[in-house]
Amino acid sequence: MSSPTQVISVSDDTFQTQVLASDRLVLVDFWAPWCGPCRMVAPIVSEVAARFEGRVRVVKLNVDEHPAIASQYGIRSIPALVIFKTGQPVETIVGAVPAQTLVQALEKHL
Repeated sequence: MSSPTQVISVSDDTFQTQVLASDRLVLVDFWAPWCGPCRMVAPIVSEVAARFEGRVRVVKLNVDEHPAIASQYGIRSIPALVIFKTGQPVETIVGAVPAQTLVQALEKHL
């Protein structure tokens, strides 16, 4: 099953333009392929991306491939879902959480 078009992967090269320079709220899913809870939260992140399409940009960052960014934002446990507003992290949710938790966090910052 391919991932929905709403959730895009970012890298060291695209993090600046996709996240920090975004004019929209951005939800960054810090994850790794070996992480079980990350796989559990992936469909929830996709569901939230679909629900907020056009209002919130949702991206994924593989911490194994891009450790510098994860380190820069103090990511020590994954999955970590970080909400960025005008280029600044405004909220971090660690662990696999229900969709409603993410929805409430995003609505608070919209």
